[in-house]
Amino acid sequence: MRDTRESRLLLVLLIAIAFALITVDIRGGEDSPVDGARSAAATVFGPIENGVSSAVDPVGNAIAAVRDSGDRHDRIAQLERDNAALKAELGSDDRNRSRLKQLNKILKTAGAGQYGIKGAEVIAIGAAQGFSWTVTLDVGANDGIQRDMTVLNGDGLVGRVTTVGPNTATVLLASDPDFTVGTRMESTDELGFASGQGDRPLRVEMLNGKAKIKKGDRLVTFGSQADKPFVPGVPVGVVSRVDPSGGDLTRTIYVEPYVGFSKLDVVGVVTQAPPRDPRDQVLPPKPKPTPRPTVTVTVTPSAGAPADGLPEQQQEQ
Repeated sequence: MRDTRESRLLLVLLIAIAFALITVDIRGGEDSPVDGARSAAATVFGPIENGVSSAVDPVGNAIAAVRDSGDRHDRIAQLERDNAALKAELGSDDRNRSRLKQLNKILKTAGAGQYGIKGAEVIAIGAAQGFSWTVTLDVGANDGIQRDMTVLNGDGLVGRVTTVGPNTATVLLASDPDFTVGTRMESTDELGFASGQGDRPLRVEMLNGKAKIKKGDRLVTFGSQADKPFVPGVPVGVVSRVDPSGGDLTRTIYVEPYVGFSKLDVVGVVTQAPPRDPRDQVLPPKPKPTPRPTVTVTVTPSAGAPADGLPEQQQEQ
């Protein structure tokens, strides 16, 4: 429609008529003269409104979902936190059971050797002193720990204390290349000196080049003067390889240590030496040999075979 004077007058007239009808409808209430027209319009345009409403509802639901997504995300996050806390609690129980088992094993070892020990926990690996195979314990001078004390766990020799602070102590592990300890062979009493080789077996130089040693033999600490840095009788390991003597004055063997140095947790620092050398009493019981099954083969002759294994012709004679 073109914007002319007539069109403007028509628009004003239509607006005036609309206001007049609204006024009449409001004043008439339920008896409004335009009620019939409104009903007819509802009949015609109602289905269209419902269709539009159905089309718009998913959009409204999506908007509501976005609005509520923050609350839903918070609930999910809370459930995840609760789940993580539950797992941590269960894990803590498992760890406590593991530590209790380790502690009981240490106490059993200490009882067998009559060692006075101070329990400690490994809180760090590697120390500032430059040693590559060390651990830090959560006990120190305030707990009666001194330099050059033997450290063990339920399996055997862990190392020796090298540095002591008020509340912590550094332990040089038996696997460190700078570590050396005097050893004694079980039963034969052959002496040697074991040195660490990192994650490889300990290298032991036996003083007797003609000593009879075989794979599976076991070693314990020989002990030091005044029991420092090593008390006697602590299990060291099992012989895994023996080099040929070759007529040398000494003989080299390799020993698999009892202690797993990569999984240390609870240890014991020997604060009091045993009243006497426990010798081999601290070593674990020797494993019983596994019996080899004996296979018996029985040959059963077939039904058509001749008796006594003789040829058929001889049987007939």
